[in-house]
Amino acid sequence: MKQKHFKNNFKGDFKNMKLHKLLIALFVFSLVLGASATTFAQDEEPWKEITEEQYLKQKEELTQQVNNLKSDINALDNEVKALNADLKDKDAKVKKAEEELKGLCDAALYKAEFAKVEKIVMDKDKSGIKVEDAEKLVALLEASKCKCMGDYQTRLAKIKKELEAWKNPPQKADQYTVVKGDCLWKISNKFYKEPKAWFAIWEKNKEGVVSAPPKVAKTIKNPNLIYPGQVLRIPALTDAEKKAAVLKANKYRNKWVKRVKKTETTEVKKEEVKKDVKKEDKKDVKKDVKKEEVKKDVKKEEKKK
Repeated sequence: MKQKHFKNNFKGDFKNMKLHKLLIALFVFSLVLGASATTFAQDEEPWKEITEEQYLKQKEELTQQVNNLKSDINALDNEVKALNADLKDKDAKVKKAEEELKGLCDAALYKAEFAKVEKIVMDKDKSGIKVEDAEKLVALLEASKCKCMGDYQTRLAKIKKELEAWKNPPQKADQYTVVKGDCLWKISNKFYKEPKAWFAIWEKNKEGVVSAPPKVAKTIKNPNLIYPGQVLRIPALTDAEKKAAVLKANKYRNKWVKRVKKTETTEVKKEEVKKDVKKEDKKDVKKDVKKEEVKKDVKKEEKKK
């Protein structure tokens, strides 16, 4: 009996403990909900945290900002209206100028010629025309007053850019086209950062360059004589090959200096010989003069007798 009573009491106490824990959990949950509701209320109603004076001040500031923005909008609207009016005025002037231009040039003919030249330059590989002739055609387009009509100016700029690329094609890494003022020394410095390596370029081209304009030498017998338009081979050099080229250039220079000195010495000797000959000639002339004088004296003596 006592055991049964104890079990019943234990079950009752256990139920009470469960109920107590549940009540505590509900209480904590209600506190959390209350705190969240308070925070939400504070976030939703910030005006409850400021005074009436602060509210009025903020209202005044915001009203002023709105008025300033409205003023800016009005100013921008007026500016847009002014710009639109100016644009209409300029459009009218352009239209009037185009009408006047139509009377100064044949618009239809210019349009046809422009399309023809544009096709030639833009499709130069198929046109079969020389760049010099294309330049003349473009110059005629530029000389016409019709170029001011429509979008011709923009298209002309593109044509000129393409023409310039046609005249000066990009250089290949292993080739170089000689221009006025060039020498092998400069070209070597440009490609190798070592002007004295010019000998390697000369060796590669002295028996024949890649190409050259008409009436321009196709070979480079003298490294001091290269001409604009010649397309030279530019060999790729290792450091060792570059040093070897520098040594060859120095040897060639020494030989050239000796040759020049020898030539100069020979010239000096020739001049000395000429001077000696002139001296001898002068002596001979003096002798001849003396002989003539003696002859004259003899004749005079004979006449006296």
